[in-house]
Amino acid sequence: MEVDRRGSGVHLRGEEMELHSKEAVKYVWHGAIPLQIHLHESEVTTLPPPPPILILGPRLGYLPLLIPLIKPYFNDSLPPGADTFWFDYKGLPLKWYIPTGVLFDLLCAEPERPWNLTVHFRGHPGEILTPCDGEDPVKWSFINSLKEAAYIVNGNCKNIMNMSQTDQSELWQSLAKGNVEGYNRVSSRLKLGPFGEDVTLKMGQGSPQSGQVNSGNESTWAYKVPVRLYLRIIGDVNDIEDATAIVNWDSVFHVNRPIEIHKQEGQYITFKSAIKILLPEFFDDEDEASVCDHVLVTREDNEVEAGLQEAETTASTAAKMAILEDQNCTDFLGLKAESPRPSKIKLIRIQGIEVDLDIPFLWVVNNLRNPEYFLHICVYIGASSKSA
Repeated sequence: MEVDRRGSGVHLRGEEMELHSKEAVKYVWHGAIPLQIHLHESEVTTLPPPPPILILGPRLGYLPLLIPLIKPYFNDSLPPGADTFWFDYKGLPLKWYIPTGVLFDLLCAEPERPWNLTVHFRGHPGEILTPCDGEDPVKWSFINSLKEAAYIVNGNCKNIMNMSQTDQSELWQSLAKGNVEGYNRVSSRLKLGPFGEDVTLKMGQGSPQSGQVNSGNESTWAYKVPVRLYLRIIGDVNDIEDATAIVNWDSVFHVNRPIEIHKQEGQYITFKSAIKILLPEFFDDEDEASVCDHVLVTREDNEVEAGLQEAETTASTAAKMAILEDQNCTDFLGLKAESPRPSKIKLIRIQGIEVDLDIPFLWVVNNLRNPEYFLHICVYIGASSKSA
């Protein structure tokens, strides 16, 4: 793997590479965002007001997990009342169940370091955000995402449902503490990846791991990959850094588009090919045709939801509401129709990285996915330079 830093972005390039890299996985797990967190001025009851707290937010973590560090710092300045914490960025309430790194990649067109956030302990915007009263809703949101990923990969989520309480606790604590070794120890028993037979077996030897479908040809395998797309509409701007701040979530589309990939011996589709299938609305017909040989159509969200409804869940009400809130599949063709100029993909980020389009897609999935086995992809959509 070769890492190339240009400007404020990080780019990955690669030619010959293994589909699973321990070095890359550790790079992702150790990723953190410097945060400068301010207490909202309406909640300050002391003079002088408290200075902001500087803290590192793990990319794979969630903002509510930082509250045990933040609350004591501001406690003496808070007014009386019950705590209902939430965060905002430039006035935009932040969704607590989206990983911190994904929020940063999506909301900061030009990476901001430190990232200036505001924390609130009063005045929760219930009409915008589901409440989060501690660690448990975050944990159950994570577990339910893991079930959803398992259903996509295996067609059921029995392996997650059958986890012992000890394993479930160890898996969650490993994520919360950034312990990749502990996480791998438990997650390896879930049989959800990595993807690609080159990782675990030679072509034609043994049997496919979970998530792989034998098509009857020993040299052909299928992989069902859980993907979450976040599309930010930035309008008619020439440079990404000129994009205006998001004032509400209406300009962001969140959709699950899991895809099934068929790999033939000696052939892996590239990241570019996968993006063309995930977002065919933003490519010309002739471009789409060139990648259809190795990628099947996406599975609709209602299939995943139906499978999850059959499984017993122990999620808290808040976690359930958060999941349902974002389970909407958007017709992106409408974006092109409404725009006075054709829409175009301006930028793609995964884990803060602008990935080289020629890297094998399965390498991206294996090494840049989040711990709940979803690959989170942030896409900036702007107007094309071509006239409509």
